Amino acid sequence: MITVTKKDLVELGYGKYFAADIIKRAKNLMIDKGHTYYESKKLDRVPREAVEEILGINFTELCSND
Repeated sequence: MITVTKKDLVELGYGKYFAADIIKRAKNLMIDKGHTYYESKKLDRVPREAVEEILGINFTELCSND
């Protein structure tokens, strides 16, 4: 599973607060899907697919190294 962090999103051009909000929303999405592992406050990685679902984009279109 490929994961995304706030730092990864900032490197793609998102602001640090918006990136943090995206990670928080992705964690909530994963919790809603039944993955209680993402309830941890210290966890800062989420699956790439969750971020793609929230933003409505595909990272492979943005990143040439994927």
